[in-house]
Amino acid sequence: MTLLSKNDQQAVTAAISAVERETDAELVTVLTAQSDNYSYIPLLWAGILALLVPGIANYVGSWLGADTLLLVQWGTFILLSLLFRLPGINTRLIPQQVRYWRASNLARRQFLEQNLHHTKGATGVLIFVSEAERYVEILVDQGIADVLDNAVWEGIVADFTAKVRQGQTRQGFLDCIAACGRLLQEHVPATHERNELPNHLVILP
Repeated sequence: MTLLSKNDQQAVTAAISAVERETDAELVTVLTAQSDNYSYIPLLWAGILALLVPGIANYVGSWLGADTLLLVQWGTFILLSLLFRLPGINTRLIPQQVRYWRASNLARRQFLEQNLHHTKGATGVLIFVSEAERYVEILVDQGIADVLDNAVWEGIVADFTAKVRQGQTRQGFLDCIAACGRLLQEHVPATHERNELPNHLVILP
């Protein structure tokens, strides 16, 4: 995971500013390293395996006493709990449905927290990225949804998601903003100068 540098963030800001000069839409970009810490997932897997290991150990080495098996169980749980917290392993233990559900929930919270639902004409557009989950979503307010079907964003999201997987988040943002800009300039052209929301990339801690 490589959250963007200051130069990268400035490039995203410039791209948003350029697009918003040609459309009434208000674009906000949000980037997070991970949508949840999933602290319960390592414990769940460690607990399941810690329950299985003593049984297997007892089957293979039936001479082991109850005290030894209990120590094996505790040791297994502690060791795996720590091991499964490593980012590279943690992410692989989380079912895709859970990862996407958490990321999707955070995207919707950000739509509200960034005040995208309060823009004049309901023309807010959120571009949300969660790197650990390899998750990208574009959310639009009613003023955009009325003139652009949700299906038009699917190709843009798929392209951006592929770039996130390749570690090209910066380029993904720039290409996504440009692609959104082309659609918005055609369907929601600028009628007057305004800038209701910040253009900088929002990076969540």
